[in-house]
Amino acid sequence: MGKYADQFVSFLDVSLEGFFDFIFLVASMTINGIQDFLIWLPWWLFIIAIFLLGWYFKSIFSGILYAVFIFLIGTFGLWEDMMTTIAIIMTAVLICLIIGIPIGIFMSYSTGFSAIMRPILDAMQTMPSFVYLIPAIFFFGLGNVSAIFATLIYALPPVIRLTELAIRGVDKEVIESAQSFGSSNWQMLSKVQLPQALPTIMAGVNQTTMMALAMVVIASMVGAQGLGEQVLVAINRIDIALGFEAGISIVFLAIIIDRVTNGAADKFQKHRRVAR
Repeated sequence: MGKYADQFVSFLDVSLEGFFDFIFLVASMTINGIQDFLIWLPWWLFIIAIFLLGWYFKSIFSGILYAVFIFLIGTFGLWEDMMTTIAIIMTAVLICLIIGIPIGIFMSYSTGFSAIMRPILDAMQTMPSFVYLIPAIFFFGLGNVSAIFATLIYALPPVIRLTELAIRGVDKEVIESAQSFGSSNWQMLSKVQLPQALPTIMAGVNQTTMMALAMVVIASMVGAQGLGEQVLVAINRIDIALGFEAGISIVFLAIIIDRVTNGAADKFQKHRRVAR
């Protein structure tokens, strides 16, 4: 069985070489562009932006706390590593949303396609994370692009599953009312189903983002830079201080990302209730 998997991957590498080169180019340009912009951004302006996000989506206390977290990461001397990690996560999540939301929508419309995709998604979620690193290295070599490829496989299923669940869960009476007014399929999707499903889709975005962040340290094994790389260096050197600082920085980022995305989902939920 393993021999056939190896032959299949080799076939893809030879047949789709141009396609993989294009993906490598686009992904690397996206990561570098986001990273360069974040590093160029003044540190105080970035902290203010985090404070405002925390204040808007949660509370003023949360905004202050998140700003303190970011300031502490800077005092550890890990500012540029943090920006690299954020760039990798943002790129991976963006690709996940571009791929995952349309697939989830199509699964909600097609029972047959959903039946085919579910075991694939199960395999993507249950396969050990380290296994994803092998084809990533094979197709893209060492570096941040390989990290995104491995992260993509691991983090994609939640947004697909929750998008399908959200679209299927839209109130049938609302759909029937839209149909009675002569709405087309596109109008039904864009003006009825997606707005109704948005809070659940945002929960999928939250889960995908957190799973992408969970791959930071593992992805460092294929050459990904950032905070995960510092954790790996600390393990190799048995450097407790560096390991603690890099590890707690990842925890700080996880708390901020989780709370802000959850807050965004709550905001959408409240707006939907008010609209009703």
